Amino acid sequence: MPETMRAVEISEAGGPDVLTLCSRPCPRPEAEQILIKIAYAGVNRPDALQRAGLYDPPKGASDLPGLEASGTVVAVGEAVSEWKIGDQVCALLPGGGYADYALTHQSHALPVPTGMDLRAAAALCETFFTVWSNLFQRAALRAGERLLVHGGASGIGTTAIQLARAFGVRVFVTAGQDEKCRACEALGAERAINYRTEDFVEIMRAEGGANIILDMVGGPYLPRNIRALADDGRLVQIAFLQGAKVELNFTQMMTRRLTLTGSTLRPQSDAVKAAIASELRTHVWPLLETGQIAPVMDSSFDLTEASAAHTHMEASAHIGKIVLEVAP
Repeated sequence: MPETMRAVEISEAGGPDVLTLCSRPCPRPEAEQILIKIAYAGVNRPDALQRAGLYDPPKGASDLPGLEASGTVVAVGEAVSEWKIGDQVCALLPGGGYADYALTHQSHALPVPTGMDLRAAAALCETFFTVWSNLFQRAALRAGERLLVHGGASGIGTTAIQLARAFGVRVFVTAGQDEKCRACEALGAERAINYRTEDFVEIMRAEGGANIILDMVGGPYLPRNIRALADDGRLVQIAFLQGAKVELNFTQMMTRRLTLTGSTLRPQSDAVKAAIASELRTHVWPLLETGQIAPVMDSSFDLTEASAAHTHMEASAHIGKIVLEVAP
């Protein structure tokens, strides 16, 4: 193993220009960890929040951004039993994906689906772990229910559309451009709502209300989401791009038996993430291997162009996933 590696670090809190190429010591795996030689790394909104100084890594995690990657196992800890050197994997990372090598717990890696290349495989874990845990585990999404997904053209949104449709759910989404709306409908959304010209509350109420809403916007969307829910509906919050503080009338929560829940993935325990990975391998990986669902790929940037990748993501012009090419 080399002593050093290339990495992209956050030189200070700020905009995309603070992402700086540097040299770091190559990490070594502890007992239950595997070391992955990275081919591609996913670029996600939490990376931008960390870069801006708004999302600190958990204790013991790498300070480098990057929460998912694909590549080859090149070293294993003494207690690793699930993988061997030479295995190709895609993995959820605690951090460190913007580099030549990264560590993760052995149970947070999954095999690259048969027939899928490493570029697409790098775009799986962060979104699939998030969508599965929040919609299917936490909110108990069931066939026949009406799901509203905000940000339908995002990595999370395109994943949620496909997974929900695969399990018999009626999917509605919001997006800010007609092109994005049509892309969401092509993926299986029953109705894509352009939030710039249409009112998602009125549209969902005409449908009987959403049984579940998956929201990453927050702020002014929170009271509107409450109005858009059906009785006994569940609002699942996974981010707050427009703010985490708002005034809500909780009488609606009580009289209509609504549930407000949500989670963030990165701080959760190794055991919880391992349980999510196990369910994905059982219920979702077969769908990926048959091509019934697949990550929607927007664009690739070289590792040295991480700042350009963040600029592209924050312009919200993308449809699907953005990845960094490290060593394909």
